[in-house]
Amino acid sequence: MVTRRIGMPRLVVGVTAVVLIAAVATGCRPEGAPAPSGSPTSTTSSSTPGPSVTPTVTETPQAGFEMPAACEDIYSATMLASLQAANPPLNDPGVTMLSTQNADLLEVIHSGAPTLRCSWGKPSEYGLATNVTVIDAEQAASLVSTLGAAGFGCEPMGDGTVCRIEQKGVTLDDNEYTRGETHYLADDALVTTSWINFAPEGYTEDIVATLWG
Repeated sequence: MVTRRIGMPRLVVGVTAVVLIAAVATGCRPEGAPAPSGSPTSTTSSSTPGPSVTPTVTETPQAGFEMPAACEDIYSATMLASLQAANPPLNDPGVTMLSTQNADLLEVIHSGAPTLRCSWGKPSEYGLATNVTVIDAEQAASLVSTLGAAGFGCEPMGDGTVCRIEQKGVTLDDNEYTRGETHYLADDALVTTSWINFAPEGYTEDIVATLWG
Protein backbone atom coordinates (compact mmCIF):
# COMPACT_ATOMS: atom_id res chain seq x y z
CA MET A 1 0.00 0.00 0.00
CA VAL A 2 1.15 3.54 -0.62
CA THR A 3 0.04 6.43 1.55
CA ARG A 4 0.06 9.94 0.14
CA ARG A 5 -1.19 13.28 1.39
CA ILE A 6 -3.57 14.68 -1.17
CA GLY A 7 -3.79 18.39 -1.85
CA MET A 8 -7.53 18.71 -1.49
CA PRO A 9 -9.70 19.73 1.45
CA ARG A 10 -11.88 16.64 1.38
CA LEU A 11 -12.64 13.44 -0.49
CA VAL A 12 -16.31 13.49 -1.42
CA VAL A 13 -18.11 10.60 -3.07
CA GLY A 14 -20.34 11.71 -5.89
CA VAL A 15 -19.15 15.26 -6.36
CA THR A 16 -16.30 14.67 -8.77
CA ALA A 17 -13.97 11.90 -9.79
CA VAL A 18 -10.80 11.39 -7.74
CA VAL A 19 -7.50 10.95 -9.47
CA LEU A 20 -5.37 8.23 -7.92
CA ILE A 21 -2.22 9.76 -6.49
CA ALA A 22 -0.70 6.35 -6.15
CA ALA A 23 -2.00 2.88 -6.76
CA VAL A 24 -0.73 -0.46 -5.60
CA ALA A 25 -1.91 -3.82 -6.82
CA THR A 26 -3.40 -5.75 -3.93
CA GLY A 27 -2.40 -8.99 -5.56
CA CYS A 28 -4.91 -11.68 -6.39
CA ARG A 29 -7.91 -11.43 -4.07
CA PRO A 30 -11.72 -12.17 -4.62
CA GLU A 31 -16.49 2.21 -9.95
CA GLY A 32 -20.71 8.59 -14.42
CA ALA A 33 -23.84 9.22 -12.73
CA PRO A 34 -26.39 7.13 -10.91
CA ALA A 35 -29.93 5.74 -11.03
CA PRO A 36 -31.04 2.21 -11.80
CA SER A 37 -27.53 2.06 -13.16
CA GLY A 38 -24.54 3.31 -11.10
CA SER A 39 -20.85 2.83 -9.62
CA PRO A 40 -18.15 3.91 -6.79
CA THR A 41 -17.18 7.55 -6.24
CA SER A 42 -14.10 9.60 -6.92
CA THR A 43 -12.70 12.85 -5.62
CA THR A 44 -11.17 15.64 -7.73
CA SER A 45 -12.58 18.64 -9.45
CA SER A 46 -11.06 17.95 -12.82
CA SER A 47 -12.86 14.72 -13.73
CA THR A 48 -15.96 14.20 -15.80
CA PRO A 49 -18.85 12.21 -14.33
CA GLY A 50 -19.72 8.86 -15.84
CA PRO A 51 -22.83 7.67 -17.68
CA SER A 52 -26.05 9.24 -16.43
CA VAL A 53 -28.13 9.65 -13.33
CA THR A 54 -30.46 7.00 -14.67
CA PRO A 55 -29.64 3.51 -15.89
CA THR A 56 -28.78 3.17 -19.53
CA VAL A 57 -29.74 -0.27 -20.72
CA THR A 58 -29.69 -1.39 -24.34
CA GLU A 59 -30.53 -4.71 -25.88
CA THR A 60 -27.42 -6.83 -26.23
CA PRO A 61 -26.82 -8.89 -29.36
CA GLN A 62 -24.74 -11.42 -27.41
CA ALA A 63 -26.41 -14.77 -26.85
CA GLY A 64 -24.23 -15.78 -23.89
CA PHE A 65 -24.96 -12.77 -21.72
CA GLU A 66 -28.27 -11.18 -20.89
CA MET A 67 -28.09 -7.56 -19.70
CA PRO A 68 -30.05 -7.24 -16.44
CA ALA A 69 -33.03 -4.89 -16.53
CA ALA A 70 -32.22 -3.14 -13.24
CA CYS A 71 -29.47 -2.82 -10.65
CA GLU A 72 -31.35 -5.01 -8.21
CA ASP A 73 -30.96 -7.85 -10.70
CA ILE A 74 -27.15 -7.97 -10.59
CA TYR A 75 -27.04 -9.13 -6.95
CA SER A 76 -28.18 -12.16 -5.04
CA ALA A 77 -31.03 -11.54 -2.59
CA THR A 78 -28.57 -11.81 0.31
CA MET A 79 -26.08 -9.30 -1.12
CA LEU A 80 -28.84 -6.87 -2.09
CA ALA A 81 -30.26 -6.93 1.45
CA SER A 82 -26.77 -6.42 2.89
CA LEU A 83 -26.06 -3.40 0.67
CA GLN A 84 -29.46 -1.87 1.41
CA ALA A 85 -28.74 -2.16 5.12
CA ALA A 86 -25.07 -1.13 5.06
CA ASN A 87 -24.97 1.85 2.72
CA PRO A 88 -28.24 3.01 1.10
CA PRO A 89 -29.57 4.32 -1.12
CA LEU A 90 -29.17 2.61 -4.47
CA ASN A 91 -28.46 5.15 -7.22
CA ASP A 92 -28.57 8.43 -5.33
CA PRO A 93 -28.75 11.18 -8.01
CA GLY A 94 -25.94 13.10 -6.27
CA VAL A 95 -23.39 10.30 -6.66
CA THR A 96 -21.39 10.93 -9.82
CA MET A 97 -18.47 8.68 -9.00
CA LEU A 98 -16.96 6.81 -11.95
CA SER A 99 -16.69 3.04 -11.83
CA THR A 100 -13.04 3.30 -12.87
CA GLN A 101 -10.29 5.85 -13.48
CA ASN A 102 -8.69 3.74 -16.21
CA ALA A 103 -8.92 5.54 -19.57
CA ASP A 104 -9.17 2.34 -21.63
CA LEU A 105 -12.05 1.01 -19.57
CA LEU A 106 -13.82 4.39 -19.67
CA GLU A 107 -13.51 4.45 -23.45
CA VAL A 108 -15.35 1.12 -23.67
CA ILE A 109 -18.01 2.12 -21.10
CA HIS A 110 -18.72 5.41 -22.88
CA SER A 111 -18.53 3.96 -26.40
CA GLY A 112 -22.27 3.40 -26.62
CA ALA A 113 -22.07 -0.26 -25.64
CA PRO A 114 -25.06 -1.51 -23.61
CA THR A 115 -24.34 -0.42 -20.02
CA LEU A 116 -26.07 -0.53 -16.65
CA ARG A 117 -24.80 1.78 -13.88
CA CYS A 118 -25.38 1.24 -10.15
CA SER A 119 -24.12 3.12 -7.09
CA TRP A 120 -24.47 2.70 -3.34
CA GLY A 121 -24.44 5.46 -0.75
CA LYS A 122 -24.99 9.20 -0.66
CA PRO A 123 -22.48 11.85 -1.79
CA SER A 124 -19.87 11.41 0.94
CA GLU A 125 -16.52 9.81 1.65
CA TYR A 126 -18.07 6.34 1.71
CA GLY A 127 -19.54 4.46 -1.22
CA LEU A 128 -19.06 2.58 -4.47
CA ALA A 129 -20.12 2.57 -8.11
CA THR A 130 -20.45 -0.30 -10.58
CA ASN A 131 -21.02 -0.52 -14.32
CA VAL A 132 -21.99 -3.65 -16.25
CA THR A 133 -21.04 -3.24 -19.92
CA VAL A 134 -21.31 -5.58 -22.90
CA ILE A 135 -17.97 -6.36 -24.58
CA ASP A 136 -16.58 -9.09 -26.82
CA ALA A 137 -13.79 -11.63 -26.32
CA GLU A 138 -11.22 -9.55 -28.19
CA GLN A 139 -11.90 -6.51 -26.01
CA ALA A 140 -11.74 -8.63 -22.87
CA ALA A 141 -8.31 -10.03 -23.72
CA SER A 142 -6.97 -6.59 -24.60
CA LEU A 143 -8.30 -5.02 -21.40
CA VAL A 144 -6.83 -7.73 -19.19
CA SER A 145 -3.41 -6.96 -20.65
CA THR A 146 -4.01 -3.23 -20.21
CA LEU A 147 -4.95 -3.60 -16.54
CA GLY A 148 -1.97 -5.83 -15.83
CA ALA A 149 0.35 -3.23 -17.34
CA ALA A 150 -1.36 -0.53 -15.23
CA GLY A 151 -0.45 -2.30 -11.99
CA PHE A 152 -3.63 -4.26 -11.32
CA GLY A 153 -3.33 -7.71 -9.81
CA CYS A 154 -5.25 -10.11 -12.07
CA GLU A 155 -6.25 -13.77 -11.67
CA PRO A 156 -8.77 -16.19 -13.16
CA MET A 157 -12.26 -16.19 -11.68
CA GLY A 158 -15.08 -18.31 -13.06
CA ASP A 159 -14.91 -18.16 -16.85
CA GLY A 160 -13.19 -14.77 -16.81
CA THR A 161 -10.55 -12.68 -15.05
CA VAL A 162 -10.75 -10.43 -12.00
CA CYS A 163 -8.33 -7.49 -11.63
CA ARG A 164 -7.85 -5.42 -8.46
CA ILE A 165 -5.96 -2.37 -7.27
CA GLU A 166 -6.05 -0.45 -4.00
CA GLN A 167 -4.49 2.66 -2.44
CA LYS A 168 -4.47 4.48 0.85
CA GLY A 169 -4.11 8.24 1.28
CA VAL A 170 -4.59 11.22 3.55
CA THR A 171 -6.48 14.40 2.68
CA LEU A 172 -5.36 17.89 3.62
CA ASP A 173 -7.85 17.60 6.48
CA ASP A 174 -5.75 14.71 7.80
CA ASN A 175 -8.50 12.19 7.08
CA GLU A 176 -7.22 8.79 6.04
CA TYR A 177 -9.02 6.93 3.28
CA THR A 178 -8.78 3.70 1.33
CA ARG A 179 -10.04 3.41 -2.22
CA GLY A 180 -9.69 0.93 -5.01
CA GLU A 181 -11.08 -0.72 -8.11
CA THR A 182 -12.17 -4.28 -8.87
CA HIS A 183 -12.98 -5.31 -12.43
CA TYR A 184 -14.27 -8.58 -13.86
CA LEU A 185 -13.77 -9.33 -17.55
CA ALA A 186 -15.53 -12.15 -19.38
CA ASP A 187 -15.83 -12.86 -23.11
CA ASP A 188 -19.24 -11.18 -23.22
CA ALA A 189 -19.34 -8.48 -20.52
CA LEU A 190 -17.30 -6.27 -18.22
CA VAL A 191 -18.09 -5.40 -14.60
CA THR A 192 -16.20 -2.33 -13.33
CA THR A 193 -16.34 -1.21 -9.71
CA SER A 194 -14.67 1.68 -7.92
CA TRP A 195 -15.05 2.18 -4.17
CA ILE A 196 -13.96 4.48 -1.37
CA ASN A 197 -13.94 3.36 2.26
CA PHE A 198 -16.65 0.82 1.36
CA ALA A 199 -15.64 -2.54 -0.08
CA PRO A 200 -18.24 -5.21 0.83
CA GLU A 201 -16.70 -8.65 1.10
CA GLY A 202 -17.53 -10.85 -1.86
CA TYR A 203 -19.14 -7.98 -3.79
CA THR A 204 -17.78 -8.72 -7.27
CA GLU A 205 -17.92 -12.47 -6.69
CA ASP A 206 -21.63 -12.15 -5.93
CA ILE A 207 -22.27 -10.19 -9.16
CA VAL A 208 -20.39 -12.78 -11.20
CA ALA A 209 -22.26 -15.68 -9.61
CA THR A 210 -25.59 -13.90 -10.17
CA LEU A 211 -25.01 -12.92 -13.81
CA TRP A 212 -23.00 -15.91 -14.98
CA GLY A 213 -23.88 -18.59 -12.45
